Amino acid sequence: MKICVNKTTQPIRSQSDRDAISGYFWRNNYRDYALFVFGIYTGRRITDLIKLNVRDVAYIDSKHRFCIVERLKITEKKTGKFVDLILHPSARRALSKYLKTRIKGSPSMGALLNEPLFKSRQLRTSDGQRRITQQHAWRILSHAAKVCGFNYKIGTHSLRKTFGYMLYQNNTSIELIQKLLNHSSPAVTLAYIGITRDDMDEAILSID
Repeated sequence: MKICVNKTTQPIRSQSDRDAISGYFWRNNYRDYALFVFGIYTGRRITDLIKLNVRDVAYIDSKHRFCIVERLKITEKKTGKFVDLILHPSARRALSKYLKTRIKGSPSMGALLNEPLFKSRQLRTSDGQRRITQQHAWRILSHAAKVCGFNYKIGTHSLRKTFGYMLYQNNTSIELIQKLLNHSSPAVTLAYIGITRDDMDEAILSID
């Protein structure tokens, strides 16, 4: 079954809502927690996130320690563009916590590097790997939103939209956000991250 992205899917605008959903995942599933945090701090599409293997984000150093990379380097599936971006400390911490739980169930650290990053316990995809699918990720996020009592729709695109919205909240220029999201224009970016009339009103009233 193909899940169609609903254009009303929203970013998670408030810090309290982001804390609520990350706390829910933290208590219930470290994989889903890592997927959520990694998604909102990298802004990558879900199709790029679910195709990652552990070796894309981790390595074994000269002292045989399992380490998280400082930069994510991937080629986007949709655009074919190469992306090289720094990993936020929160994303690195989430991956480290999650992968520590994976080490225990793997034959070796070397073997773990070749496994899918976001591994499914049951599903097997077209490449023969047990990795979560886009549909599975959508269900994970949608269910968490309901549990947390959100009165707006979130889905897999919400991770990427939240990344853009957090940058916007942090006074990052819309041109830079556009570049980070690989959008064609600032107008596309503003619409994508769901800038509302309330946001515009607040901006006007914030002027001294």
